Parts: sequence; structure tokens; C-alpha cells
Amino acid sequence: MTHSLKISLQASAVLLASVFITACNRADDTGLEYAPEMYDPIPYEPLKQLNANKVNPMGLNQRVPAVGTVPRGKMDYYTHIGKDDVETAERVLKNPFAYTKANLEEGKVLYTRICSQCHGENGDGQGPVGLKFKGVPNYSAGAYKNMNDGHIYHVIQWGRNRMMPHGSIVNPKERWKIAMYVRALQLGKGPDGVADFLGAQAVAQDSSQMTDRANQSPVLEAQADKASSLPGQGDGARNGTAN
Repeated sequence: MTHSLKISLQASAVLLASVFITACNRADDTGLEYAPEMYDPIPYEPLKQLNANKVNPMGLNQRVPAVGTVPRGKMDYYTHIGKDDVETAERVLKNPFAYTKANLEEGKVLYTRICSQCHGENGDGQGPVGLKFKGVPNYSAGAYKNMNDGHIYHVIQWGRNRMMPHGSIVNPKERWKIAMYVRALQLGKGPDGVADFLGAQAVAQDSSQMTDRANQSPVLEAQADKASSLPGQGDGARNGTAN
């Protein structure tokens, strides 16, 4: 190999190295990419946007939901009541769950885990955070002892005053059960008031059924909106009698 050839090869190597070094130091140069289709798919992918989509509106791969639609299984998350309209919430929202010991026990677990840091285990506002920052209400005092389920549910969802919204932390079912337990704490007896609260609810329910005609069932009496147990034959046990 001649001396001039060696010099030429060395010069080429130096030039090639300088090109690679320069390319690596450039932030806007990604270098060469082998088989780019392996990284950038040809079909449209909803969660990946490379270029404008010529088929979908607005050029997006991900189609946006139709206006006013609600995701499947999320209907209970939308009450359509403004976050500052607690008066409407307490008038319109109704707890769909029965006041049972199991529901109240679940509400107690959720309350202890999420709410007791501020509101205290007894609902008196004496939790660790409540003692430090003050102003956390006592559920058994003043107007707070008269809050109904809808009011409590709405405040859990959207927050109020210094209380931050908790709608992203607890789902609607959990909010209702926390509201149940808060109602028990309104008695001012702490967790020990659950049994008394259940008893009061049972008495109120029985009283409502006795006085509300909409809840009364026919007892040994003909009713225009009740079909016979033996269509076309009458009821042999009390056919033609009022009682």
C-alpha cells in the first residue's frame, strides 16, 4: 500500500467520524431509521397521531364522543346539578340504597378512610386536620344535623368552602353510603349511634307506610288495578266480599 493511499484512507476515516459526531450532536437529527413502518403503523391508531387524518373530522384519529352522551356505566356520575347548587341537590337527589347495617358498615369504612382526617371519627370536626386548620363543622350541631342524603352526596362530589371535591376519589355508590354514615353521626353519638339510627329509620319507614296511601297494599279488598290470581274464574276464597 502506497503512502498516498494510506493518507487518503486516514483522511476518509476522519471525515466519516466527524460526520457521525456532528449528526449525533444535532438535536433535530434523528438519524437513519430502518423499516419505519415497524415504528409508525400505516393503519390509523386512535391513541397515536402522526399526520392529519383525511377521513375523520378535525383530522384526528381519535373520534370525540357525540355531544351530550355519557360513557357506558357512568350514568350515575352525572347529576346535571351545578356544583354550587346544593339546594337543588338536597331537594332532588334521593338515596337509592336502603338503610341497612351492611350499607352503614361500608359507609363507616369509607368515611374512616377518606373523611375522618378532617371531620373526626365522631363527626365532630376534631380530626387531625380539623384540629390544625379549624372551621371543620360538627355534624350534630346547628344546621349540619339536618343535612339530608342529597345535600351530603353533593358536597362529597363537588366540595364546599374549603373542602375540596372528592368526586374523583369515591364513586356514586360509595358517596351514598358515606352519606348514610354521616346521617348516623348527626345523632352526636359517634360510631355508637349507628344502631340507634337504624332503629329510628325503621320506625320512620313503618310510619310512612301506614300514612302514605301510595305505599299501602290492598288487604282482602277488591282493587281496580289488581288482577285476579285466577283470571276469568275469580278468587274462590273471597269472591264477592269486601273483607
